[in-house]
Amino acid sequence: MLKRLYDWTMHLADHPKALWALAFVSFIESSVFPIPPDVLMIPMILARPSRAWLIALVALVASVLGGLLGYAIGAFAFEQLGQPILESLGKGDAVAEFNTKFNDFGFWAVLGAGITPFPFKVITIMSGWTGMPLGVFLATSLLARGLRFFIVAGLLRTFGEPVRDFIENRLGLVATVFLVLLFGGFVLVRYL
Repeated sequence: MLKRLYDWTMHLADHPKALWALAFVSFIESSVFPIPPDVLMIPMILARPSRAWLIALVALVASVLGGLLGYAIGAFAFEQLGQPILESLGKGDAVAEFNTKFNDFGFWAVLGAGITPFPFKVITIMSGWTGMPLGVFLATSLLARGLRFFIVAGLLRTFGEPVRDFIENRLGLVATVFLVLLFGGFVLVRYL
């Protein structure tokens, strides 16, 4: 079953509309969606390493635009949209305490969340809600997401074939590690 799913994903990664799908996932991941764009980006680069920089650029632009939507949710619709999203991630109770500290560490919070698997939407919504200056938010988002996506693209472009061989030969292990990391990220968000 995993092999069929992997083959299907690799086939879709080379589809003519794959960049649009990546843009959509990158956009909504930055404001409401729980699955990171890496799920699409990695197979897309493995399927077509020559397009690694384009794939990273699409993910970057869409993610930052989605981050602006998250910022707007926090700034203009926190009670209606932002709070329920954060509560679904287990962060509802920590919001008030977090608000008082957030802007002191805002640059580092956006940078850290933008580079790591920490759900970026938490930071984008909080940035808008706490009134982080939009210029600082935008510049930091560009830096963080650019680093994340272009480092992944560069590594996969350079070492793609061995990575692909490793994944294909150890698909069960890779799937298990991915699920553990994904679940661990949600647990981390809930209890931080």
